[in-house]
Amino acid sequence: MSGALHRYGPHRSNVAELFLPAGAGPHPVCVLVHGGCWRQRYDRHLMDALADDLAARGWAAWNVEYRRVGLHAGGGWPETGADIAAAIDHLAGLDAPLGLSRVAAVGHSAGGHLALWAAQRAGADVPLTAVVGQAAVSDLEAASAQGVCGGMVERLLGGPPARAADQYRAASPARHLPLRVPALLVHGDRDDTVPVEMSRDFAAAAGCDLAELAGDGHYEHLESGSRAWATVVEWLERH
Repeated sequence: MSGALHRYGPHRSNVAELFLPAGAGPHPVCVLVHGGCWRQRYDRHLMDALADDLAARGWAAWNVEYRRVGLHAGGGWPETGADIAAAIDHLAGLDAPLGLSRVAAVGHSAGGHLALWAAQRAGADVPLTAVVGQAAVSDLEAASAQGVCGGMVERLLGGPPARAADQYRAASPARHLPLRVPALLVHGDRDDTVPVEMSRDFAAAAGCDLAELAGDGHYEHLESGSRAWATVVEWLERH
């Protein structure tokens, strides 16, 4: 199944697909933000299976593309964050049966960073009401120090924390606590891309929900039949 493609801005990456469930609505909305270490070569289709599953469960899924980091890709900070904000706010103008009083965001890995960041922004036209980070890069300073994503944090933000302190302060979810909305972090304890300790530390500081899955790695989150995804949808139904 594919969604209806919408453009929310002028850049070629400023597109999102809307997957609508059956029925008249209005439907609760779940914004999906893909990962891939902010690299240009990864795109929104990583989240297609989750979008299909959400639509089958009665959710409208808004699968977002955004400017990433790479040759002529246009991404970096603040551009990448601005795209996520614009994509979410674009929901207000869609001619679709959307229930905008209930808008959650789910992001995987680098997309988890962006979803958590979006949940904390003030003055949004479409505020989020809940957020889920799947193996989320929730602390950009820690990610830089630990080499998460092999230098891509520094490429996103223009350097290490010592040279780009303002960028880290603006972009890192760990710098914007407390959370404005209910949040869940889901993380496998065998994740070798984003260490589970990052979610443990963030959840402790934020006081949010943490589901740590024994034996899981980094990519089970993208499988609609996985226990990692079952954990997410069960939580969403309660929020």
